[in-house]
Amino acid sequence: MKYKLLEIGPITIYSYGLMIAIGIVLAFLVAESTAKKQGLKEDHIYGLGILGLVGGVIGAKLLFFLTELDSILKNPKMILSFSEGFVVYGGILGGILGAYLYCKWKKLPVRKYFDVAVPSLALAQGFGRIGCFLAGCCYGRETSAWYGIVFHDSPFAPNGISLIPTQLLSSGADFLHFFLLVYIAKKKKRDGIVVVSYMIFYSIGRFLIECLRNDPRGNVSILSTSQFISVFMLGAGLLLLALLKKKEQDN
Repeated sequence: MKYKLLEIGPITIYSYGLMIAIGIVLAFLVAESTAKKQGLKEDHIYGLGILGLVGGVIGAKLLFFLTELDSILKNPKMILSFSEGFVVYGGILGGILGAYLYCKWKKLPVRKYFDVAVPSLALAQGFGRIGCFLAGCCYGRETSAWYGIVFHDSPFAPNGISLIPTQLLSSGADFLHFFLLVYIAKKKKRDGIVVVSYMIFYSIGRFLIECLRNDPRGNVSILSTSQFISVFMLGAGLLLLALLKKKEQDN
């Protein structure tokens, strides 16, 4: 695990940022390839993705500010940090809003384009979690099991203590999620089912992973912030699934 991969004078390449960049590039390439196969315009995939990316960064930062408000009030300089301080759920919600606004602006079929883009989101998340592992953030609870990992030079995780590798568990689940969504997309009979599947599977997986984490990330009563959001995302996903099924029956 290495937080800083390379330092050249004033330029520092962080492992987390590099993995995020790799994930984003691959996500665009996969979405572009899928769009071609479905006869959709590639330009719109990039436009949707860029606006979704901007919305995602803003949303991830805003939710981080909300969950870490006490710490930010004590150290306002945290607001200026762009190498850390992102909350995935904020990124997802902000990204969805940005992509939705683009579809409305260009008068595109939202569900069709979202079904193309969503598997790539899961793919990018998988690489992002590898970045978390290299940096040591989003770490798990202490464990004496054989699968525990020990950080020695992390600015985030407690060093010298065996921890559950929640980052790798999340990454593996995200990659599995990506292949599952690709399979669902190939078999789908109605637009929107891929998006709904993402909402259901991700919210369940995230809720469970949160039970193993031990990093400070905010909470709502007995639930972490992400678990709290997961409950609502799961409910929304199940509701949308029921509506899609009803439309299938009506037709």
